[in-house]
Amino acid sequence: MTDTPELNDPAHQLVEAARQLFVAGVMSHSGHANLSVRLDGGRFLLSPGWVRDLRSEQLATLNLDGQVLDGELKSAGAEIIAMHSIVYRARPQVGAVIHTHSPAATAFAVAHRPLPCRTEPMLRFGQAEEVPVVPWGPRGSDVSVRGVAEVLERRPTTAAVLLANHGLLVFGADAQAAARLVMAIEESAEAEIAARALGGAVDFPDGALEAVRASMARVAS
Repeated sequence: MTDTPELNDPAHQLVEAARQLFVAGVMSHSGHANLSVRLDGGRFLLSPGWVRDLRSEQLATLNLDGQVLDGELKSAGAEIIAMHSIVYRARPQVGAVIHTHSPAATAFAVAHRPLPCRTEPMLRFGQAEEVPVVPWGPRGSDVSVRGVAEVLERRPTTAAVLLANHGLLVFGADAQAAARLVMAIEESAEAEIAARALGGAVDFPDGALEAVRASMARVAS
């Protein structure tokens, strides 16, 4: 089956990613989140702060300096612009950023505890290491944004961070990849919490990442 122009449209991809997150049941009760997708080196599309039943006409186009080029954002949405643009600046290969308040992942953020990588979906979908915690700062503040930038510099291979006392920030090659990782992280956080009742989660054996990569390569070949 060939791709249709709609499937290749960044706005459609972002809206579809939001829909998939709700279908997967990984969103907070309020449905609060924000998603963005890169358009080119200097522009990205950004959703409003509540994304249940998101529509493409609700998206705004911004540049990396935070200027709204098309559409509009209410003040609550404007607060998070820098959180997205700092990721695009730091990671030229990133094509999409998703911020959620996924309940189990947010529990780790509230506890200021990194989320270990102990489930295979996390390995497969791009987070083969623990998800680090960014120190708390008011949403969208210089303190918060600097904290994200510092962790990205210190952890150059992480594809996600936990925002202390706040939630989860994930980034990927495109909106679908970022959404898959949100799901994998939320499932892993749930499993990590549940495993404590059974004596605690156990690390992968040495070489697990390489084994998973080899398995994926065999299927793809």
